[in-house]
Amino acid sequence: MQLLNIGFGNTVMVERVVAVVNTGSSPARKLKENAKNEGRLIDVTEGRRTRSIVILDSNHVILSSVQSDTISQRLQALNPATQLAELALTERGGTLKTV
Repeated sequence: MQLLNIGFGNTVMVERVVAVVNTGSSPARKLKENAKNEGRLIDVTEGRRTRSIVILDSNHVILSSVQSDTISQRLQALNPATQLAELALTERGGTLKTV
C-alpha cells in the first residue's frame, strides 16, 4: 500500500486514484458540484484555492490546493517501474499487457 501526498499532510492510496484533473474547465466544476450535492466531496485545501481535483475509484472527489502537475509527478515517482515499462513498449510499438 503506497500513499500519495495531496497536500497539508493528507494522503490517499495510490491504487485508488483514477484521475487528477485541473479545475479550470466547466466539466470539472460540474463534477465538483455533483459530488458536493451527493455527499462525495472531500475538501483538503485548508481554505486555500483549489488547484486540482483527484477522482477515486470509489467515486469520491477530493479537492486539493496542490497543482495537478505536482500530484502527477508524485504519482510517477511512486511507480517508476510501471512508467518505464509503458514508455519502452510504446517506443517499440508494442502494447502493455497485464499478467
